[in-house]
Amino acid sequence: MKRILIIAAVVLIVGAVVYRLSSVKKHIEEKKKVKEEVNFTVAVNVVPAQLLLSESNLDLVGTVVANQIIDVKAVVQGNVTSINFELGDHVSKGEVLVHIDSRIRQLALANSETSLSNAEINLDRYKNLYEGGAATKAQYDQYKLSYESAKIQLDQAKKELGNATVVSPITGYITEKKIEVGTYLNVGNSIATVVDVSKLKVQVNIPEREVYSLKLGDEVNIGATVYPGVVFKGKITFISFNGDDAHNYPVEISIVNQTKNPLKSGTYVDIMFNQKSKKASLQIPREALVGSIKAAQVYVVETDNKAHLRDVLIGNDGGKYLEVLKGLKEGDLVVTSGQINLKDNSTVTIIKQ
Repeated sequence: MKRILIIAAVVLIVGAVVYRLSSVKKHIEEKKKVKEEVNFTVAVNVVPAQLLLSESNLDLVGTVVANQIIDVKAVVQGNVTSINFELGDHVSKGEVLVHIDSRIRQLALANSETSLSNAEINLDRYKNLYEGGAATKAQYDQYKLSYESAKIQLDQAKKELGNATVVSPITGYITEKKIEVGTYLNVGNSIATVVDVSKLKVQVNIPEREVYSLKLGDEVNIGATVYPGVVFKGKITFISFNGDDAHNYPVEISIVNQTKNPLKSGTYVDIMFNQKSKKASLQIPREALVGSIKAAQVYVVETDNKAHLRDVLIGNDGGKYLEVLKGLKEGDLVVTSGQINLKDNSTVTIIKQ
């Protein structure tokens, strides 16, 4: 009997301890739940996305190309008998570059001149005979045709002989020399490359969102790291109507090369488009940005008092404010402080707007 009483007492004590522990655990969990519920609401500051006026400065990097690059080619066959240039020489338009063996062409010219002289004598004789009734019109027409053919052959012989003397088609610098004296040239063989850098073109690709603000004739300032502080003046001479897959449009700018600070073809330059016209664009404070500009996100507080994480596309970086091209509309409330405690769909309390 005594043993039964002891067991009963132990059972009661254990039950009391279990009950107490259960009550304590329940109390702790309820307290934790209340604390979590209190902490679930995050205090944030917000501002509306708004249209602001800002100055758009378009600065890009382009490449200088020569105004003209001519590959001088042979138009007649023959051995090179003399060369009047060296690599790097400055040559003028019409200046003789090369002589090609012309002895056979000189003989051909002499033969053509003799043939024309004979054709002219025969034509005059048969003209008189025809007018005197001693020759038919068909005979006269035949000698007239022979005379015209001889004239054409003489013109061709003169052209062939002239083509044996190769001249520079433009004023510029010799950048490639592809022959030596004695080289045998076929029609189409390259002789030299002449580059005109008195005027230059700067080629650059302009993003779609910027190209529509440019127009032909716009003045452009150009700088080069090889000439610190020197500014080249240029004008837009070409804006392509066809963009690439990335929506960039080729643009060309014409500049006059400077004698004191000459630029070379292929040089990288900094282009300043002087875009100072004001335009309104949707903007947000920089502190609203979550992540980098290339992978930009912001928290937007909606009518459900929750912060929703959105992807946005950033345009111009104005320093304090960022242009938003996609992802927001005017009036959307973006979080500017408290983002560190937020996750997508967090409930928030707005402290300052």
